[in-house]
Formats: sequence, C-alpha cells, structure tokens
Amino acid sequence: MMRRFLNALQQRTPLGLKQLKHDPIRLLTAIAGITFADILIFMQLGFADALYKSNTQYPRALQADLVMISSEAKNFGQLSTFARRRLYQSLDVPGVQSADAIYLGSTQWRNPQTGQETSMLIVGQNPEQPALDLPVVNAQLDLLRLPDTVLFDQASRGDYETVIAQVRAGVPVFTEIGLRTVAVGGLFEVGASFSDDGALITSDQNFLRLFGRRDAGAVSLGLMQLDEAADSTQVLEALRDRLPGDVQVLTHAEYIDFELNDIQSESPIGFVFGLGSAMGFIVGVVIVYQVLSTDVNSHLGEYATFRAMGYRNAYLLGIVFEEAVILSVLGFVPGLIIALGAYQLTAAATALPLAMPVSRAISVLLLTFVMCGGSGAIATRRLQAADPADIF
Repeated sequence: MMRRFLNALQQRTPLGLKQLKHDPIRLLTAIAGITFADILIFMQLGFADALYKSNTQYPRALQADLVMISSEAKNFGQLSTFARRRLYQSLDVPGVQSADAIYLGSTQWRNPQTGQETSMLIVGQNPEQPALDLPVVNAQLDLLRLPDTVLFDQASRGDYETVIAQVRAGVPVFTEIGLRTVAVGGLFEVGASFSDDGALITSDQNFLRLFGRRDAGAVSLGLMQLDEAADSTQVLEALRDRLPGDVQVLTHAEYIDFELNDIQSESPIGFVFGLGSAMGFIVGVVIVYQVLSTDVNSHLGEYATFRAMGYRNAYLLGIVFEEAVILSVLGFVPGLIIALGAYQLTAAATALPLAMPVSRAISVLLLTFVMCGGSGAIATRRLQAADPADIF
C-alpha cells in the first residue's frame, strides 16, 4: 500500500484517482449516489420550470400593451372577474386605442377519440381582434365566428392522434361540452398545464353559450392596445387614477411577473420543488462525505507518512479535493444522460414543457462541484489527526 502511494507521486495519473480506483465498490457507490442526487435535482428543477412555463404560456402569448385584471385575481387559473364597463371606461383615457375582453374557464369535455371526460381550459375571445400572439390561431379566426366551434390544442395531454388526423384531413369532428355539442374546427399547439389537460379557443359568444351561467358583463381579462404615439407610463398612471379599486392595470411584462410571483411565493408546489432540490443536494453531500471520510480513515497511516516526508497539509487536502472533483464529473455525466431520457419520457406522458437548457446543466454541474467539495472539506478534518507517529 505504501509503495503504491510513493509510486503514484512519480506517475502522471492523479493520486486522487488512484485512491478512488483502489476500491472499485466504494467508487461505484459514490458515483451512484452522486448520480441519484443529480437526477433528483434535475427532475425537481425541470418540474419547477415546467410549472412556471405551463402556467404562463397564455399570459406570455397575450397581445396587449396593458392588461386589466380583477384586484382579487390570484393567478391565471383564479383570475376572478370584473365588470366589463371598466374596459369601456378605459377608452375615455387618452392614448387607449382599444380594450377587448377575454373570458376564461375550465370545464370537462369528452375526448372525441376515447369518450373519456377531461379538464380543458376554454379561452373566449373577440374573433374580430386577435388576443393571442399565436399565428396559427389568428389564421383561423373565421372559424371562431361559426356557432359552437372551437380550436383544439393538439399538444393536449391524452390520446388524440385520430382526432388530430381527422381535423387535418378536413373530416368533421364533434364532441360534447356539458349539454352542448361542439365542432373541432381547427388546431393549434401550446401545451398542457398542471391544472388542465389542454385548451380550447373559441369566440366570446360561443364561450357564453358553453358557460350558460356566466354573465356577459363579467370578464376575466382586459387587453388594451395603445396609440403608437402614446406614452405607456402616462397612460398607465392615468388609468390607475381614473379606474376604481376593483381592478388593477399592469403592463404585459408586469402581468407575467404577477403570475410568476404567485407561483414562486404563494403556490405550495413551487416550495415543494425547491425542497426536493435541496434534499437531493443533502443526499449527495452525505453520500460523498461517507465515501471520502472512509477513504481518509483507511489511508490515515499513508497520509501521516507524507507528512513525515515533509509534505504540508495543503498537499494532503489537495488529494481529497482532487477525489471530490473526480467524483463530481463521474457522477454528473450519467446523471445528465439519465435526466435527459427522463425529461423526454415525462414530456411525452404529460405534455408538459420539459426541456434541458444548457444553463441548467451547467448550474447542476457547478452545484455538484459544491456538493462534493463541501463533503471533501468536512472529510479533511480527519487529516488533522495524521500524525507521523501513527505509522509506528
């Protein structure tokens, strides 16, 4: 054992790697632990990002300079309603060119392919004025003028292959929403969310037919376009001064921040995903610490010999940190590969927007370095006991 240590000094292979290779079972255990921790972190971050993206898909797609919502609104799924006359009042403010209403509601619809009922978000908009920055939808606004006709999100969660093929081929597709029969007139693609399996877009009049108890004067969102020469800041201040306190007016960017803040600060789901990431980090720290601590203990005599030969503590600590860095890389690579596969499987099964941006991979790699480095720092405390007298 001692000879292996001394020979390692004269070879190019890092001593830390030789240490780890000496016990393959321990090495594989450490790699498996780090891989598991990284997968857990990747999945928690992926789910959290999917939550943020899916719950802000439609808010981001709104075509508006300013957005009006109820003062009691919590998020896109719980917007409450406000009086439509507030939109008419906003037209009296100089600089406001138009103000249109959007109706939102979730309901059960019968899957035309399987016959099963599932939750769908329904967006009712004025077919004369594009409300969403979705070119595919805006090219089919004429269809929304037809009674009981909807556009279907082909990225919805569930089995819809036959339905999509029929709509693309121009074959009429009918189904039921409540007590009404509706026709699927066209397709678009956005994606499912955590609260709904998909979405339908229709006209405001069709929406009110589907939701018979909804008052036409109670709207979910107000979208305002400003004159090109208008100062948005001045118009916004004028609207806030003139309109009663039952509504609030936000810029498009402020409204997106409003949605994100609710998810990150108010929603327990965001906290759960954050806690899951933290637990993955802790699991990795514990596993790597156990491996490195055991390695230090098993070679304490050799470390004491190095000190007797004149090597300083910094060199000995460097060996442990070298092992930590090697473990970081060896554990991260399989964790990344498995996480990529898990993302694809989850996205296919849930229709959630799960993807692996480069920034996330780099962040988790750096977090893995911190995880292993922190474990190494704790484990090196044992080296203070590496007295040369221990070899006798």
